[in-house]
Order: sequence, then structure tokens, then C-alpha cells
Amino acid sequence: MQSFIDITKRLLPDFLQVLQKRHSILRYIGMMQPVGRRSLAASLGLTERVLRSEVDFLKEQNLIDINTMGMSLTPEGRNLLEDLEGFVRDLKGFDVMELELKHQLGIRKVMIVPGDCDESPMAKGELGKACAISMKKLLKGNNIIAVTGGSTMAAVAERLTPELSDGELLFVPARGGVGEDVHNQANSICSKMAERTHSKHRVLYVPGQVSAEIYDSLAKEPEIHEVLTLIQSANMVLHGIGDAITMAERRKSSPEILQKLEKEQAVGEAFGYYFNEEGRIVHRVLTIGLQLNDLAHIPNVIAVAGGASKAKAIKAYMKQAPESTILITDEGAANKLLKG
Repeated sequence: MQSFIDITKRLLPDFLQVLQKRHSILRYIGMMQPVGRRSLAASLGLTERVLRSEVDFLKEQNLIDINTMGMSLTPEGRNLLEDLEGFVRDLKGFDVMELELKHQLGIRKVMIVPGDCDESPMAKGELGKACAISMKKLLKGNNIIAVTGGSTMAAVAERLTPELSDGELLFVPARGGVGEDVHNQANSICSKMAERTHSKHRVLYVPGQVSAEIYDSLAKEPEIHEVLTLIQSANMVLHGIGDAITMAERRKSSPEILQKLEKEQAVGEAFGYYFNEEGRIVHRVLTIGLQLNDLAHIPNVIAVAGGASKAKAIKAYMKQAPESTILITDEGAANKLLKG
């Protein structure tokens, strides 16, 4: 396969460009269907004139349907899209990139999806899809799954289905987070994941950051203590990786904290810990729930983060991440990580 791709790249470079463009169009229609031409053009960054000719071709090939609701894939289009996935991965060299990143970061596995979250919101949907596939391979029997908040975890929730596992699942928030955007709170995401998989969830109604005195007091509350015990018993963790300053501002950190993070050149954040480019912890927010050192005892840790702008944050966090970590990222972040 690789030799064929190498020959095609040299003799028919336009063919590969056209193939990738049409693959992207089919992929986006599949994720957004039914979708109008204007909305699709904006998502792909194409003019409506260019998209019109491509859409006409795909319709002639019986790969898409067009009606008053918009464009959708035909059964033939869905089958072709599935067949193309492996070819496009080979074309872009994802398998080689994944192995290189796995060894560079010193973790269990890396999965790369097409696109860049910074340029297209649809790439986040691809991250969610890849995470769901990875979870399905790992989940056997009954499981407790701890989940952090954030828009990427919300995208994962959207891609889960009742077929995720043959055993019972219990979703628990990895940490408190009352006060954040309700849709991206860990409690809300756990609820959505449970709904999508026809399973159960628990909530943790505590602030995202607390003082040491309040932490000790809240942790002793019976209901909170029970949920914390479940969190500590989790055999899978799903979490995102944030840009340091963005996360600090989202938490409404004081000007003094923001100044400290800038002075210490913090680039990444996870579980309330802020890291500089060397992976050193430069600041920590006391949160109720999972702590960084808890991850070493959890067999399946899945980190999901994409976008070229997240490359520094990913690299910084991975210096502290347990070896059991599976990183699911996108093409934009992967390319920047490999370029150093």
C-alpha cells in the first residue's frame, strides 16, 4: 500500500489532493447530516462555488443525497467512507506518527484523527469518536469511569452509544466543578454519558477549587465521601488537557495567580495542576476529587486533546502523565509535537 501511495504522490499529485478534499467533504457530511451547502462550505473553508462542483460530482456517483433538508450520505457513500479511512491514514502516515509520538512521550499509546480543532470544530467530533472506539476496546465487565469537564469531554459524550460495553457502567465526575459553564461541568458530562449508554452516574456538587480547611470539611460529608470513594475506585479516567492561562481565566483566578503563571511560563493544565514546558508543576489548585498521583493506580487513563495550539500543553503534561496513558489527539497537534 505504501509503495502505491509513494508512486501516486510522484506521478499523480493532483489525484491525492482531490481524494483528500472529497474524503473531507464526505466525512463532514456524514457527521453533520443533513447539512446545507453554506454551512458545509464554512466548516470546510471552501467557497460555495468550489463546493458546488464537488457536491455535483459526489451526487452523480450516488454517494450523497440532496433534498430540502440538506445533504446526506447514501448507503454507498457510507460504505465508501469507511473503506477510505484506512487509506487516508496510510496516505497521511498516521501509523508511523503514532509510534513516533508514543516513544517520544513515553506513554502506552497514541491515536491521531484527521483535522485540527483550532481550524474546524468538526475535528473535536473526530476526537470524541476515536475516544469512544478506544473505550469500547478496553471496557470489559463492570466499570467505574471518572470523567473531567470541558468541551472535549462533552464531544466524547456525544459519540457514546449503548453498545459501549456489555457490563454495567458507572460514570463519576473526576473532580468538583460547580460554577463553570453548566454544559461543560463534569457532573453534566457524566449525566450525558450515562444517558447515551443507558447506564448510571453520580454527581459531586462541590466547588472546583477550595481552601484546605473547606476541603477537609467537605470530604467528611457522607454523600461527598461516598462519591470520592467511588472516584478512587475508578478503573478508567477520561480527561482533557488545557492551556494554562485559558484554564486559569476560566477558573476566575486572581491577578496574582495569573501573574505567577506567566512568570513561571506555565503552558498546560490538568486536574488543577499547571505545568511549564519542562513538565514541572508551577502551581496547583486544591480540588476535590482525583489528584495527579492517583492516576498511577488506574489501569486505563485516556487523555483527549487536539489543536496545534495545544501541542505545548500536551507535551508538558505528558512529562507527568502515567505510562498507562492513551493520548487521543488530532493531526494539527501531532504535526506540531513531532516538529518539536
